[in-house]
Amino acid sequence: MRTTTSRRGAGQGDGRGRAERGAQDGEGPIRPGRSAAAPSPGGVRAPAIPVFLYHSVMDDPPGWIAEFTVTPQQFAAHLDAVVRSGRTPVTISAIADHLAGRAPLPPRPVLLTFDDGFADLPGPTAEALAERALPATAYLTTGAIAPGGRSLLPPAPMMPLARAAELERYGMEIGSHTVTHAQLDTLSAKDLAYELRASKAVLEDALGHEVRHLAYPHGYNSPRVRAMSARAGYETAAAVRHALSSDRDERYRIARLIVRRTHTVADVEGWLAGAGARVAPYRDGPKTIAWRWYRRARAMVRGPEFAG
Repeated sequence: MRTTTSRRGAGQGDGRGRAERGAQDGEGPIRPGRSAAAPSPGGVRAPAIPVFLYHSVMDDPPGWIAEFTVTPQQFAAHLDAVVRSGRTPVTISAIADHLAGRAPLPPRPVLLTFDDGFADLPGPTAEALAERALPATAYLTTGAIAPGGRSLLPPAPMMPLARAAELERYGMEIGSHTVTHAQLDTLSAKDLAYELRASKAVLEDALGHEVRHLAYPHGYNSPRVRAMSARAGYETAAAVRHALSSDRDERYRIARLIVRRTHTVADVEGWLAGAGARVAPYRDGPKTIAWRWYRRARAMVRGPEFAG
């Protein structure tokens, strides 16, 4: 398989401490067993929807992404748990259709999503999904996979952009994960517009159709980022939050569960049962807001930084 190695851009971080920074941002894991479904206006709890966030699936990942990598054996066990759960696997378009009032969700949906575009995705990972007839959604960082592209992702084996259409043939829906994987909520309006619009255009040229969905790098977003994502033509945007989504979630801040190498099949089964994590939507806490302002101030000095 031909792979592309992402180039390091100016102001790039080294990728260390993703878990620690994610926890500070409100994107990290919450206490085991905690679950609180989002209340509806009538007081009825909204059903939880697990939206899994995977990165790479490999035995020997680069150190910077190892915490967010699962082995092929772990991944197969997770997928088997999804099948056993009896949930209905869907892509992000099903959530979009429901939130826009166009179509109801199927019974007990579940989403499998993949960020960045690592080299395993159009090969063994897609094959494992196809063997179980599981659709998925892939959010691709175009600067890391396009010929001559540049991104802030540290070096890693990446898939080439030319294989994006192959993912669709495997049953994956393609979304944008921006151009460089920067912390979107720290960027100027000009730089943010570039990240949102250029990545969308590159993917649409490669696929020959509109790309309607976005995932924020490491989940970093803000009211301004969400508004500009809508103006850029995206219909949904996925965050992280390490929380369960629901049928009342926000279109431009869909909660996902970030899968780490330390998560067990029991963790996955708990999420599939609608337990083990908070249920969105909910407001950002003070720590999340303070962490955002700290990163913005740092970016003013250092320039755009890797979101991770």
